[in-house]
Amino acid sequence: MSQKPVIIGVAGGTGSGKTTVAKEIFHQFNEKSIVFIEQDAYYKDQSHLSFEERLKTNYDHPLAFDNDLLVEQLKELINGRPIDLPVYDYAEHTRSKEVKPIGPKDVVILEGILILEDKRLRDLMDIKLFVDTDADLRIIRRLMRDIQERERTLDSVIKQYTEVVRPMHLQFIEPTKRYADLVIPEGGKNRVAIDLMVTKIRTIIEEKVFL
Repeated sequence: MSQKPVIIGVAGGTGSGKTTVAKEIFHQFNEKSIVFIEQDAYYKDQSHLSFEERLKTNYDHPLAFDNDLLVEQLKELINGRPIDLPVYDYAEHTRSKEVKPIGPKDVVILEGILILEDKRLRDLMDIKLFVDTDADLRIIRRLMRDIQERERTLDSVIKQYTEVVRPMHLQFIEPTKRYADLVIPEGGKNRVAIDLMVTKIRTIIEEKVFL
């Protein structure tokens, strides 16, 4: 790969369908030319804290993320250099010692709740998307996911949502919608928006000058 990759940011609240949108776009391209990076991989290393202290982490706050490393690694990919993508251990609530090697690609899809909150990240993006879904649908999706996949209780999910997730969404995530080039209602079910994005990305790739 000799040209600058297309960086696409896909943001939105928890349960909005942003991951579905990102993966729908991802699957439209050859895997050799595209990479899917989740902001969740860049949660800060907490190995210096006790396990009890780690449990108190607010994962919906901008300070939970190591954006310095994310910015640095995006710039490496932009400059055609490989990176070691961090891996987060959710059972231990800290960064794993493992890494995932990622080589330069034509397209980089960056997905996460707060990727539009940091100006340094926004400035690296060619296309900024915000997946906008009604709050009642988002909480239902989160309830189903956390209970079925993470073995959480109904009470614990509701408590976390009302005390942390909802206020963080209103304070930090919802305001970033204004930075989006395109707001996609209803997430992964919006085939028109997804197809438009795929077409636009293909056009950008074709228009880039190969050295």
